[in-house]
Order: sequence, then structure tokens, then C-alpha cells
Amino acid sequence: MNNLQLEALLNQTLSPHLVKDYCPNGLQVEGKQAIKKIVTGVTASQALIEAAVEAKADAILVHHGYFWKGEPQPITGMKGKRIRSLIQNDINLYAYHLPLDIHPRLGNNTQLAGLLDIKVEGGLEGHAQSVAMHGSFNVALTGKQLEDRIDNALNRQPLHIEPNDADKKIKTVGWCTGGGQDYLELASKFGLDAFISGEISERTTYIARELGIHYFAAGHHATERYGVRALGEWLAKEYNFDVEFIDIDNPV
Repeated sequence: MNNLQLEALLNQTLSPHLVKDYCPNGLQVEGKQAIKKIVTGVTASQALIEAAVEAKADAILVHHGYFWKGEPQPITGMKGKRIRSLIQNDINLYAYHLPLDIHPRLGNNTQLAGLLDIKVEGGLEGHAQSVAMHGSFNVALTGKQLEDRIDNALNRQPLHIEPNDADKKIKTVGWCTGGGQDYLELASKFGLDAFISGEISERTTYIARELGIHYFAAGHHATERYGVRALGEWLAKEYNFDVEFIDIDNPV
């Protein structure tokens, strides 16, 4: 497939025009025209680029790309090295941020819900582009049971902040992959028993305790491996691309 045709296909599937984002979504760095081999990964780090070169990829498809709002514009230093590596190896870089978080079938939030056996009930913000979700478990869980479920599903021990009532059972839950700790108060207003995200801030501990809600910080990277992988698997199945997911481990 032509590289611009692939971008059009991805845009049609993920609808980035509907989302106000912090970076450009789509083809960020142009490489060769013909694309057969695609490497997918969470973040377009130098390590992922080098792995893609080794794999003889024509394109890299990631969740975290480049050109974030507020970052320095000059293409120098680390940023320059990354982009130079892509251009020298004629590799296309595609990145989809919030559109890949919220996609109802392939998105990070939906994929995480499937891994944790959460019944999705809607967006926490009350609209189709909500980046935080809410749902429920079939059977109420203890905090330790949900902690273990997250650990087993993601192969990453989450940081569990218990509410003042540590014995509170968990039936309803909200979640936002990546950095969603600031949705915790909204989750409490919904009357949810727990909230899951990737990151945690110092203030999150006190908010969770005082609002009586379990909080689980399961890792930004760990919670966002699954959308881009699902997107790559869909491209392989529906369009016969040779797709390889490469996980560059990140403890954050």
C-alpha cells in the first residue's frame, strides 16, 4: 500500500479530526512510498527506531510520536537523532494519540477493559470522545483481588492507594490509560468504587483516601501497549500487512 493511502485508511478508522489533541495525528515523518512491513510500538524512542531498522520495516506506527504542543521546535539533539534515523532509513512514522485511546474497538481504554473483564458502560465525561470511561465488574472485588487481576493481566504490579475504608468492595470502576489521575474526582462524583490509570501524582493519594475510592496506578506504558498492538493486528488481518509489535519495556 502507498504510504499516503495508509494514512488515509488510518484516519478513516480513527477519526482524528474529531479530537482536540496535543500533537499532530497521522503521518509525522515521511519515508518510502510502498509499505509492506510495519513495526508497532508504544513510543517512537530511539530504541524502537533501531529495532524497526533491524526488522527492515517500511513504517513505524506508535501511540506516542513527536511534535507535542509546547515542546521546543528545533530538530536538534535527541529529537534530531531520532528523526535523522527515520529519514536516513526511509521509514515512515505514523502516530495516533487520543484517537487511539478512545476508539471503541481498537482503543487503549477498550483493550484494557477487555483484559480486566470490565463491562464498558460509557464515557466518564458524557460524550463519545471521552478519554475516561466507566463500567462495572460482574462480581464485586476486594481491593487486593483487583490489584492481583491487574498484575496478572499487565504483568506489572500496580500501586494501589486504598481509601480510608480499605475494606470497601469494588463493583463500579472508572479508568483512563496513560496519565488519567486527574479524573479521580469526577469518578468520585459518579459514585465509582475504584479508578485505574497509568500514572499517579502526589496529590492523588490524599484525594483517593478522602473521597473513599480505590486508586490503581498500573503504569503509563503498561496500560497503553494494547491499542497500538490491536491496530497493527487489524491491519495485518484486513490488509495483509506484515506487522510486528515490538515492546520496548518502560517501568513508568
